[in-house]
Amino acid sequence: MSNFPVRAIHASDRNWVAAFVKSHWGSEIVVTKGRVIRPAELDGFAVFKGKERLGLLTYRIDGQDCEIVTVDSATKGAGIGTALIDAAKKVARTKGCKRLCLITTNDNLNALGFYQKRGFRLVALYPNALEASRKLKPEISLKAANGIPIRDELELELEPTG
Repeated sequence: MSNFPVRAIHASDRNWVAAFVKSHWGSEIVVTKGRVIRPAELDGFAVFKGKERLGLLTYRIDGQDCEIVTVDSATKGAGIGTALIDAAKKVARTKGCKRLCLITTNDNLNALGFYQKRGFRLVALYPNALEASRKLKPEISLKAANGIPIRDELELELEPTG
């Protein structure tokens, strides 16, 4: 368990959520599986230390799925992301969801490792999905900072019961 206090985001947080998402994602929108999503309009969790914003997770419930849309931490390796994932697991269980799922891209090796270490499994590959995503969000880079071409979406999931 993490030592970071996690709380649900409130309506009064919407402006900083939009700014936080923009600073981490290059825009106030994210695109996944051909859908434009505005994280500032979603439910989510935040980690604060005093007034300092350390992390954010946004999610949406769709039927029996709880989909994590964004998860970001201002400090890597400190347990903030884990605290946010734990909060998402809890809400998924409370809402009766059968799975907690998310989409990432093929270049995001750190995220793939992070999620798998926390029990997520790869369940789907969407080849060349970023071609369609770039039509909706042209600012998506062709190549990641690590030099890997950004082409595919990968879906991961876990059962929130654990």
